[in-house]
Amino acid sequence: MNTGQDPVQENSPANVALRATNVEKIYPTRPDFKALNDVSLSVAAGECFALVGVNGAGKTTLIKSWLNLTQVSRGSLAIFGVDATTLEARTQLAYMPERFAPHGWLKTRDYIQLVLSLHGVAWSEADAVQTLSDMGLQAGVLKLAMRECSKGMSQKIGLAAAFLSKRELLILDEPMSGLDPISRVQVKGLIRRMRELGRTVFMCTHALGDVGELADRLAVMHGGEIRFVGTVPEWLAAHNTDNLELAYLATVQG
Repeated sequence: MNTGQDPVQENSPANVALRATNVEKIYPTRPDFKALNDVSLSVAAGECFALVGVNGAGKTTLIKSWLNLTQVSRGSLAIFGVDATTLEARTQLAYMPERFAPHGWLKTRDYIQLVLSLHGVAWSEADAVQTLSDMGLQAGVLKLAMRECSKGMSQKIGLAAAFLSKRELLILDEPMSGLDPISRVQVKGLIRRMRELGRTVFMCTHALGDVGELADRLAVMHGGEIRFVGTVPEWLAAHNTDNLELAYLATVQG
């Protein structure tokens, strides 16, 4: 079984959107526990990559390490070949957190405008309306305060801001959270469009069906370790099955 040997690691920095090399994370309050244990992983520029794992597997800790929101104990991280601890590295990405909770008093338009201004992107009403429409939201949602929006509406608004950012790298932590079946189809269509535009999409997800539909490659993380890296067909073949759930169980229990 592939246990994390990653051929993308050999690519030139410009062709690797995300790279983690021998990363270890130990919290001072839990010195006997490694949240990340010798993690090495690379995501090629332009691919849709899925990081799969149960709650507590280390997925969000790894993302926060790339975002420099937490410091690693050992190892190195880079974004398009630039040290992830530098401000320069983070100018190339947009991030949608798992627990998306903008200030409720902000109007939807104000929130998206704020995000785009931080990314240095000019506001376009037409682009915003089109992107929201692609996710089933009418133009009138721009006039609503965020506290007036449902969980699903808020999720789509956050995703819209990320998609409109025009960043080369989109890091989406549980992008389908709170979405109904129709909305999931719409968001998956936008993720495919981002990939067609040459952008890199890195998503954490529990939804194995989404991985099968969207991901060029995936990594399975469990107990702070990378248990598998490769394509979905390679993953299924490694466990002699055509069932994603069985492949996942075999990977984390093996």
